[in-house]
Amino acid sequence: MRDLLILAPLRSVRTFLVRWLDKIETGWSIPIFLIGFVGLAALGFSVAYVHGMHMDILEAWAVGRTFDWGFWKHPPLMGWIAHLWTDVFPLTDWSFRLLAMVNAGLALFAVDLLARRFVRGDKRAVILLLLLLTPVYLFHAEKYNANSIMLAVWPFATYCFLRSFEERTVGWAAAAGFLCALAMLGKYYSIFLILGFVAAAFLHPDRKRYLLSRAPWISVACGLIGIAPHVYWLAQNDFLPFQYAVHTHIARDGNQSLRDAALFAITNIAYLLFPVISLCVMLRSHLREWGRNLKELPSGLFLLLLVFAASILMPIVMVVGVGSDLPATWHFQGLFLVILILVGALRFEIPRRETVNLATMVGGLFLCAVLASPLHALYRNAHPNQSGRDFYRGAALELASAWHKAYGVPLARVSGDDGLAFATEFYSPDHPLYGRSFAFAALPADSTFAKGWSALCFAGEPRCDAWMAEIARKVPGTRRWTFPVTLSLWGVTGATREIAAIMVGPSATPGSPDGPKRLDDVGARRRGP
Repeated sequence: MRDLLILAPLRSVRTFLVRWLDKIETGWSIPIFLIGFVGLAALGFSVAYVHGMHMDILEAWAVGRTFDWGFWKHPPLMGWIAHLWTDVFPLTDWSFRLLAMVNAGLALFAVDLLARRFVRGDKRAVILLLLLLTPVYLFHAEKYNANSIMLAVWPFATYCFLRSFEERTVGWAAAAGFLCALAMLGKYYSIFLILGFVAAAFLHPDRKRYLLSRAPWISVACGLIGIAPHVYWLAQNDFLPFQYAVHTHIARDGNQSLRDAALFAITNIAYLLFPVISLCVMLRSHLREWGRNLKELPSGLFLLLLVFAASILMPIVMVVGVGSDLPATWHFQGLFLVILILVGALRFEIPRRETVNLATMVGGLFLCAVLASPLHALYRNAHPNQSGRDFYRGAALELASAWHKAYGVPLARVSGDDGLAFATEFYSPDHPLYGRSFAFAALPADSTFAKGWSALCFAGEPRCDAWMAEIARKVPGTRRWTFPVTLSLWGVTGATREIAAIMVGPSATPGSPDGPKRLDDVGARRRGP
């Protein structure tokens, strides 16, 4: 009897999944699936990271405070989207969790749009379910930044390129060009996707029909039109994002670059292992037939294979040749191509029971993760992240309170540790503008001090301590102190961390005749309040 009571709910779940699969082609199964994924994931992350958001999310909002064609660190797309989002939704943690997951859901929708060119019914669901077995569309997507925004842009761009290559119409060629420009406005790493398109166009057996048509020229023209305003902004601002990239990622020794390239390849392969193994288990009685199918890919899938191979091999060659680093996260948005090719190549039906088993496993793992989110929050309350993200909100609000008690006017500028500075910009009711930090070995400009300025760092950071000491020495009336921030969750007191702060009241002037060295404050000056 007890076994029957346990099995009854499971049978009900499997019956529901069968009905869901039956309506993929005729109903709203995929959209409902994506909406449910977005809502539950946003809820889970809002609980799991209740203390505050990752620095990258806070930075994305700072970048997008006003529409501009660039930012000193990144291209502007993530900021544009954050700006538009906050025109509709409030400036809160939960709304940005929702933004991150809407971006992930849109990415899965784009993959499904591409998948429909090759598969129907159950296979569409299998592709999405296998992608959810990677950490890409959850834990990577949670950090809404220049990397995760590419999750949606890359598959949309690939879809437009595929349609352009196959149909060679003006509309799809123009769309491919503009989507490539949009990808570059998201992250310069997207140049490798574009080079993948170029390589695939030249290596594909049908290349002659495409290359001799007007489609590639239209794509190039539209891409250049789309990226032209950003290129103009770069020229007017001394190519600041490139300076940042060179300063941060270039000039590594050869051995380190080789290790980075190897780690890049290994990590991307590792992210695919679980879904690929799961697919192999599902097709265990058809592995030989699957192998034959993979050797005889249809034209469209072979084009996508060329795109993936070129786009992942070229950065590996580049990192070794140039001597730079190559974080594996930069290519996670391209992994969907592997799953799409592996499933799209199948010329036989996947047994329904295997698809139901996969859906049950993925759904079970997902629900367990959502239900475990309060436990994660409690764990982080006592064992915070080393990055200090759990203390961002508390430190920002404490600084805002101290500033208003001391000066009674809005705080205009904030600097220091990037995470703490972006958090103050986000959480403080004054929303002060961010100024580049001590990491660039400069002091703020005199005009910045005159408007009122403050900075935060984690206590014990040697470079920041020296930077603050120099400011305190040169600027009269500086207030410098440390204060603790203690975590608390549901009445449970958690970990404590010391924060170092410095404040310069409005109209303060440097003590030395020459004044402090100028800080490049392009981001703050050009974004405006």
